[in-house]
Amino acid sequence: MATAQAATGTASGPPGNALSGALRGRPALGKVLALLVIAAVAVPLAHARWGGGAWPSALTVDLGGPLDEVNDWIIGNRDSHPLFLYFFGHISNAVVLSVRGVYLALLALGWAGVTALAALVAWRTAGWRLALTAGLSFLACGLLGMWVPTMQTLALMVVAVLASVVLGLLLGLAAGLSDRTFRVLRPVLDTMQVLPAFAYLLPVVLVFGIGVPGAVLATVVYAAPPMARLTALGLRGADAGVMEAVTSLGATGRQRLLSARLPLARKELLLGLNQTIMMALSMAVIASVIGAGGLGDRVYQALSSVDVGAALAAGIPIVLLAVVLDRTTEAAGRKIGTEPTGPTVLRGARGWALAALTAGAVAVVGRFTGGRVWPDGGVLAVAGPVNTAKDWMVDHLYTGIPVIGGTADWAAHFTNWILNPLRDGLQGLPWWSVLLIVAALAWTIGTWRTALTAVLAMAAIGVLGVWDVSMDTLSQVLAAVAVTLVLGFAVAIGAARSRRLERLLRPVLDVFQTMPQFVYLIPVVALFGVGRAPAAAAAVVYALPAVVRITTQGLRGVDPAAMECARSLGATTGQQLRQVQLPLARPALLLAVNQGVVLVLAVVIIGGLVGSGALGYDVVFGLAQGDLATGLVAGAAIVCLGLMLDRVTQPTARRQRKES
Repeated sequence: MATAQAATGTASGPPGNALSGALRGRPALGKVLALLVIAAVAVPLAHARWGGGAWPSALTVDLGGPLDEVNDWIIGNRDSHPLFLYFFGHISNAVVLSVRGVYLALLALGWAGVTALAALVAWRTAGWRLALTAGLSFLACGLLGMWVPTMQTLALMVVAVLASVVLGLLLGLAAGLSDRTFRVLRPVLDTMQVLPAFAYLLPVVLVFGIGVPGAVLATVVYAAPPMARLTALGLRGADAGVMEAVTSLGATGRQRLLSARLPLARKELLLGLNQTIMMALSMAVIASVIGAGGLGDRVYQALSSVDVGAALAAGIPIVLLAVVLDRTTEAAGRKIGTEPTGPTVLRGARGWALAALTAGAVAVVGRFTGGRVWPDGGVLAVAGPVNTAKDWMVDHLYTGIPVIGGTADWAAHFTNWILNPLRDGLQGLPWWSVLLIVAALAWTIGTWRTALTAVLAMAAIGVLGVWDVSMDTLSQVLAAVAVTLVLGFAVAIGAARSRRLERLLRPVLDVFQTMPQFVYLIPVVALFGVGRAPAAAAAVVYALPAVVRITTQGLRGVDPAAMECARSLGATTGQQLRQVQLPLARPALLLAVNQGVVLVLAVVIIGGLVGSGALGYDVVFGLAQGDLATGLVAGAAIVCLGLMLDRVTQPTARRQRKES
């Protein structure tokens, strides 16, 4: 009887109890209801005070005046103030001398010595296969007629990577050993990574001028954060038992760092080095805008003349350098903690000494035979055939294809049917409704802190006075991300089911991921014209490899027992995918979405060069005209957009633990 009464009481209890029980089972619904209550109070007040159209001008702050004053002060004092003469001037001279020294050393080795050295280092690190790849890669740089630009880029990258590693190690040590420093540095590192490179090229140029010093320092700002983050991660993740044992032996703080923390973090340190090298190489073309020279300058010149062949000839060496350095550092990380193999004479320092002597002997022989630079007679001309193929594609694909239309028609349809309505819709929404949508998305996937951060980031865009152009940029990002995810998930599902397809895709994804954006921007412009559609296409090409890789790895990482159970119950392949693989791989899918958003946003500035307009154009215009206010404000707005999109696409760690 009591049980029946209890059941009856539960069923017919107060409505508040039933509602609270329903909300406990659906926390997202509770968050949305709470947000609706807040909106019911706040929206009428905001609408009555500031209106409901675009961001109200009363809530904007004009930063143009103060930034113009800073710009004028730097220009007026750059040649006379002690800060420039005795601090920045010494830094500039040190960078120039370092890059010149490395470049002269590479020329002294000659093309044969450099090739032998690269092959021998790869052999000592990863075996004969990578040694063959490294040797052939450097020979290919010579065959393409890019030996001298490759050495210029390599010299600049060596100095930039060394400076980035030193700076990243110092910041990582500070963040890894101090919680307070970690909390302070985290937003700084976020800003350094999210802020578009073009945005901080302008202040670097103002301080250091056009040339190698500005290019190196801009690269350091962009490439140092991964080293700092992974160093801090490795130090903070050191095994507590090992650290307690070392402490019990009476080791000092310095001894604990040198004998325990750093050795335990070796894999993270090498991964940081790997990521720093990749990001430094990705800056090669962008840094050429301010006088870096080398391969990036060749690519940038090809973009101005829409010369696909010349761009490809300069872009391939960048890809080859990235692949060789990536594989070498990755192999070095895998070898940590493993037993050395091979003949005893080739192990350890003896093996490295033998490699150095061999490389030196090859260099000497090469110098005596006149092999300082690659011979002109050994150059393979690829620009002509590539441009011929490009012209054929443009003539046959740009217009006139029956039924499906040409690429120009596709670009026009994508612009008129997707980009324009999306832009007009976002710009037509009341400013407070955009903040509410952002808050709902961020709070549903994360916590109230996540939602507050996302809303404040969007509000900052309005305060900066670039609301409408930011909505234009946001529409392009959303459209490109949608296309990227559709294509990326489809390809990843196929790769997850077929090892052969995955192996075939790997070199293609490597090329797309390491090829400078400028290189494939040129054929995109040739096929699609100038405007927002080609900018979106370039963003899709750039972001697609990361989405495919992450999604494939997530689908392959699903528990085999769960898949076997589904098969034993008679589930079809489609049912296994929809009901088992995709739900269990949800964290990886969300990460793929997040990375797709971030990488698409990274191409916004590049798109500004080919007619995408909005924030990308403002940053490029600010750099071209020396307008610090326009460039930095647009760059800050892109950072805010990136921060908001990151928060609405990446669940917090606590949320992920609850779901798992």
